Amino acid sequence: MINEVRNTVLSILNKNNYGYISPSDFNLFASQAQMELYEEMFSSYNKIITMENRRESGTDYADMKRTYEEAMELFISNNPLQNFAGSVFLLPSSATTGDEYYMMTKVICYPTVLDSGANTSVVSFQLVDSAATFTTAGIIPGDVVVNTTTNTIANVVLVSSNTVLLLDNNIFTTTPANFLVLKASAATEAEKLTQSKSTLLNTSMLTAPSTLFPAYTQQGTVMTITPVSYKVPGQVIANYFRYPFVPKWTYINLAGGEPVFDQTQPDYQDFELSPDYEYKLATKILEYAGMSIRETEVVQFGMTQQSHQEPSFSIQK
Repeated sequence: MINEVRNTVLSILNKNNYGYISPSDFNLFASQAQMELYEEMFSSYNKIITMENRRESGTDYADMKRTYEEAMELFISNNPLQNFAGSVFLLPSSATTGDEYYMMTKVICYPTVLDSGANTSVVSFQLVDSAATFTTAGIIPGDVVVNTTTNTIANVVLVSSNTVLLLDNNIFTTTPANFLVLKASAATEAEKLTQSKSTLLNTSMLTAPSTLFPAYTQQGTVMTITPVSYKVPGQVIANYFRYPFVPKWTYINLAGGEPVFDQTQPDYQDFELSPDYEYKLATKILEYAGMSIRETEVVQFGMTQQSHQEPSFSIQK
C-alpha cells in the first residue's frame, strides 16, 4: 500500500509542478500520518461508544463500532514479559518484545508451572524434549508454552507423548531453547494499582494481593508484580495495544532520475493500517508536504479531502 500512497501523493503534487518529495521526506511524513490516524482511531471509537449509549449508532452493516474494533485489534499483542529482578518485569519495548506498547489492556499471571527445561531437537510446530515428562506432569491441550529464550508463546494443541507437544505456533526454531509450560486454567488477571493505592492495600491482611488475586504497579519502564511469588521469566504475559511499525518506502536505484520502488529491501515496512485508510494517508501526507514546500493550496486540498472522508460523529462538538 505504501507505494500506491506515494504514487498518489507525487501525482497530485506534480500536476501543477508544486514540487517533489524525496524518499526520506516521504518516509517522515508517512510515519507521522500513520501515527496521527492510529491515535484518532481510539478517540473516534470513544465517540462511537457515546453515540451507542445515546442510541444513535446503527446495527448490523451500520455498526461503526465493530469496524473500528476490527481495525484496532490488528495492533493487539500478547507477549511474555522479560524478568528484570525478583518480581519486577520489563514493560514491552522494541528491545524486549520487539514492539512498543501504546496501552496496556490486561496482565495475565500464571501461578502454576507444569514443566520446564530446554528443547533437544527442532521440529516445526512441536516442542521436543527427550528428558521431559509432559504426560506425567498433567499437561493438557490449551496450556501455554513459553520459549523464554526468544520470548514467544504458543498453546498446546496435542500432548503427543511424554516428550513431544504439538503447538499452534512455531516458536522453537533453534536448539537449545529454554521453555516453560504454564497451566492455562490457573491463569488470573492482575489488577493495576496506583502507587498510593498499592501501599494502602499491602498494609492490610484482608486486601493485600495474593497468588490468586495478583496486582501490579508501573514505574518508568518496569512493572512490579505482587505477591513476589511471580518471579519466573515467562510467568507474566501482557496483552496490549502496540504502536504501528514505522513505515519505510525503500528503493535500490534510479531510473530516468527517479528512485525505483523495491520492497525486497530488509528495512522495508508497509503501512499497518487497513486499506480503508489509504485515502486518508495520502491526504494527510499531502497536508504535511504542502507545509514543507510552503504551498497553502496543497495544505488546503489535503485538509478539505480529509473532511470529506470524516464520518459525521468525528466533527460533532
